[in-house]
Amino acid sequence: MNPSLLFGALAFWVVAWGVNEYLVRLTPKSQTMARTISIAVPVLFGITLLVIWEGVTRGLNVSPILLPPPSMIWARITGSVPILWADFQQTFMKAVLIGYVMGCGAGFAVAIAVDRSPFLQRGLLPIGNFVSALPIIGVAPIMVMWFGFDWPSKAAVVVVMTFFPMLVNTVSGLAAASSMEKDLMRTYAAGYWQTLFKLRLPAAAPFIFNALKINSTLALIGAIVAEFFGTPIVGMGFRISTEVGRMNVDLVWAEIAVAAVAGTTFYGLIALLERAVTFWHPSVRSG
Repeated sequence: MNPSLLFGALAFWVVAWGVNEYLVRLTPKSQTMARTISIAVPVLFGITLLVIWEGVTRGLNVSPILLPPPSMIWARITGSVPILWADFQQTFMKAVLIGYVMGCGAGFAVAIAVDRSPFLQRGLLPIGNFVSALPIIGVAPIMVMWFGFDWPSKAAVVVVMTFFPMLVNTVSGLAAASSMEKDLMRTYAAGYWQTLFKLRLPAAAPFIFNALKINSTLALIGAIVAEFFGTPIVGMGFRISTEVGRMNVDLVWAEIAVAAVAGTTFYGLIALLERAVTFWHPSVRSG
C-alpha cells in the first residue's frame, strides 16, 4: 500500500473539483469562451477520473488482473498498435460502417413506404418494436450461421439492430409537421413528393438524426458482441474474448479504450452533421 499515491489522487480530485465549480459558474461574454468552457469541464472531469483510477490501483496495489492502472493500459495501447489497428479495421471499418449504412438506409427507405401505406404502418411498426426487444445474443449466432464467420455476419447483426430504430424514428418524424403547415402546402397545390421534401422531411430531420446517433452506439456494440460467436482471428470482440481467457486484461482494456474512442468520435461526427443540417431547429439555435 502506498498512501502518498492515494493522498495525491485525492488532492488532485479536490483541486479539479474546485476548478470545475469555478468554470461552470462563469458567465462568458463570447461564444468562443463558452464553447471552450463546455469542452474544458468534461475533459478535466475525465482526467480526474483517470488520476483517481491510477492512484487507487497503484496506491492499494490492486492486481492488474482485476483492474490495471491507466498507465499500464496506455503502455499496452502504444505497444500493440498493429494488433489494435487490425482489429479496428475488421470491426469498425467493415462490420460497423457497412452494417450502419445498410441498416439506416433500409430503415429510412421503408419508413417512406410505410408513410404511404396505413396497412404497413399498422402491421410493420409493432413488429419493429418486437424485433428491437430481441436480445443480441440470440440474433448473433443465427447471423453467423447464415452469413459465415467473417465480417458480413457481423454487419448483418448491425443491420438488424439499426433498421428498426431508424424506421420508427423516421415514421414519427414524418408525422411531426403540423396540420396548419400541411394545409398551407395544399393551398399551394403541392403534391405528395413536394410536401415530403420541402416540409415533412425537414420537420423529421431531428428525429432522423436522433436515430442516427442512437444507432452509432448500437452498431458498435452489436458488432463487438457478434464477434463473440464466431469470427476470424481478428476483431475487437474476438480479441476481448480471447485475451480474457489468457488473463491479458490490459489488452482487453486497450480494446475497450479504442472502441470507446471510436464510438465517441462516430457519435460526435453525426452530432456535428446534425448541427450543420438542422441549424434552423430551436434545439440547435439555443445551443
